Amino acid sequence: MNTRLMLFLYFFVMNLLGLSAMVIDKIRAMERRFRIPESVLFILAILGGSAGCIAGMIIFRHKKRKPQFRYGLPLILILQISAWLALHIATSKIVFL
Repeated sequence: MNTRLMLFLYFFVMNLLGLSAMVIDKIRAMERRFRIPESVLFILAILGGSAGCIAGMIIFRHKKRKPQFRYGLPLILILQISAWLALHIATSKIVFL
């Protein structure tokens, strides 16, 4: 399987997991049940699910008031995009005319 396709599938699944975790935590919060620990939500974000976590935070209005989520998740996403761009630029073939 192509490496880029594998990476795409990995990040797709991680973002789906991040979004799902935010939804599940929101539902559990409303039902006053056992919650997903914040550390798990951050681990999912760090492992590539930051966009999904941010989407869940915005769509379901969950954890929006907490500064560590309001500023931390976008920071993680920016760092991940920067790392991806740096890797892409470092491994791309530069052609000079």
